[in-house]
Amino acid sequence: MLKEEVNKALEVLKAGGIILYPTDTVWGLGCDATNTEAVAKIFKIKNREDSKSLIILLDTENKLQSYVSEVPNLAYDLIEYSEKPLTIIYSGAKNLALNLINQDGSVGIRIPKHEFCQQLIQRFRKPIVSTSANLSGEATPTNFSEISQQILDGVDYIVDLERDSWSKKQPSTILKLEPNGKFVFIRK
Repeated sequence: MLKEEVNKALEVLKAGGIILYPTDTVWGLGCDATNTEAVAKIFKIKNREDSKSLIILLDTENKLQSYVSEVPNLAYDLIEYSEKPLTIIYSGAKNLALNLINQDGSVGIRIPKHEFCQQLIQRFRKPIVSTSANLSGEATPTNFSEISQQILDGVDYIVDLERDSWSKKQPSTILKLEPNGKFVFIRK
């Protein structure tokens, strides 16, 4: 089942489509983080201003340097020792769709500890977008049953895993990490 769902989602991502998928946090809308047109589709589905940036998922911290100009050493410790899912905002984003990157040149990146996400990103060999599956301004759904019909209708594929789970998931902790190692929590 897992392998089949990874294969189906992979085909949609390769074709520039949008997936709705479970993560280590809340359900996410995802696409190829290097495809400008796919990223634009996510903004449209969410009715979100494209001036607001989106986060991306990588399968390993070893790939951070491919998408961030300068990775502070502290980042590796934060990722390794964080007990909760952690999104780190880095300065100097690169090799990503330009409409994904914040106006200040930063990007939020999370390394999920979630088998589906890990396998999908490894096979895709590129980062994928992960933004909560809600319309802009509405509450973040904590499980699949709370996702609006408008979101469900807007995507190209809905991953058939964890849909029956009633456990309430929380968004990740977000912190902004400066190249000099200083950091500030954006969301705890």
